[in-house]
Amino acid sequence: MMNKHSYIRLAVIGALALMMQACSIPLLTTKKADTQLPDHFNNRAQEAENTADVNWKEFFEDPYLPALIDTAIGNNKEVNILIQRISIASNEIQARKGEYQPFVNFGAGAEVEKVGRYTRNGAVEENLEIKEGKSFPEYLGNYQFGLYSSWELDVWKKLRNATKVATMEYMASIEGKNFLVTNLVAEIANAYYELIALDNQLENLEQNIQIQQNALEVTKQLKEYARATSLAVKRFEAEVKKNQSKQYVIKQQMVELENRINFLLGRTPQSIQRASSGFMAKKPKIIQAGVPSQLLQHRPDIRKAELELAAADLNIAVAKANFYPSFAIRAGLGFQAFNPKYLLNTPESLMFSIAGDAMAPLINRNAITAVYKNANAMQIQAAYDYEQTIINAYGEVSNQLSSIDNLEKNYQLKSTQVEALAESVDVANQLFKSARADYLEVLLTQREALEAKSELIETKQKQIVAMVGLYRALGGGWK
Repeated sequence: MMNKHSYIRLAVIGALALMMQACSIPLLTTKKADTQLPDHFNNRAQEAENTADVNWKEFFEDPYLPALIDTAIGNNKEVNILIQRISIASNEIQARKGEYQPFVNFGAGAEVEKVGRYTRNGAVEENLEIKEGKSFPEYLGNYQFGLYSSWELDVWKKLRNATKVATMEYMASIEGKNFLVTNLVAEIANAYYELIALDNQLENLEQNIQIQQNALEVTKQLKEYARATSLAVKRFEAEVKKNQSKQYVIKQQMVELENRINFLLGRTPQSIQRASSGFMAKKPKIIQAGVPSQLLQHRPDIRKAELELAAADLNIAVAKANFYPSFAIRAGLGFQAFNPKYLLNTPESLMFSIAGDAMAPLINRNAITAVYKNANAMQIQAAYDYEQTIINAYGEVSNQLSSIDNLEKNYQLKSTQVEALAESVDVANQLFKSARADYLEVLLTQREALEAKSELIETKQKQIVAMVGLYRALGGGWK
């Protein structure tokens, strides 16, 4: 029998063992993420409003684009894949919650045993036969059923912290889906406006082909009057054929772009309805950038990185708890008998048990230490990833703001150039008819006018893309 002093001695030994466990945990250093951002974007004045708060249905003023985006959000395969990942993360929370609650199971069993005569149990049975004068059953049954419970006591909050980690990972998966939607909205909008730009490129090319065909007819007439040579006719014919061949290049680009949009919409190839007229007169929307610190709330990728960092912080506590003793309670209540007809007899067949377990790692803790160190390294990694995501977001906004300003100046100058070249084409044609200009001057002028108008359309497209890019960089498009 253990006396009072024995219990005290065991308690002291247990406390000392626990202290040794705590003292032997490796000392590691975590990292605190730097979330400081400048007060302004590109030295611009602070703006009270932020366009990122605007819903994409209100942002895109187009009769067809919002319907395309709405279809994509519902049908896009990547979005649906992420939705399933969110469901998996939600189920993980439920699984983690169940780990720190008691487990209660129903169990039943039946067995028949025959022991050897020259064993310990066999000798006991033989001795009972001699004393009682009755034969011991050769085949001894064991039948039982009942409830069995186990419960790990979450003394160090290991299981509860693991549940919080699962919750944060679930929230991070939602932000990951929001970030995908943001990029998806921007990608569809950019592809849509690129398709419209190709429509305008094709229209511009057809107009220039018509002008060049007219010049070709004039050259043929002048040749009949010996005022032009066959060389001039052939050069004009070659220029017409060259530009006619470009039409099919543009048409192929349009087919591929339509198929790309349909892929993003999660459907098979089909024609994309669009409003191509008035593209060159379209003015990019004025976007309010707000202040840089608002990126922390508006950008889903930043919030995702923040949640992953918080989960990594808690994972260190979960890994650290593995060094401490774990405590569990086991209990059982049911019926047990060697013969089924006695199974429900009470209290003779009634059985119950209760036990407590305490387990602590003592020797060879390499695996636990490695997990703890990895958790610390992953926390530092998550902190750097969070910082990098913030810096990248600020850089994207800065680039798009600069791009919008420079493209506006570029477009104004290009417009003046196109107007001048359009007038020069008429002048060159008149001079050519009056034999005051060479056919090469006419060809060169027409070619420059075509290229300048093509570049102007590209610049307009880049303006729209920069507008969409800034909306996305600010964190708009997922709400």
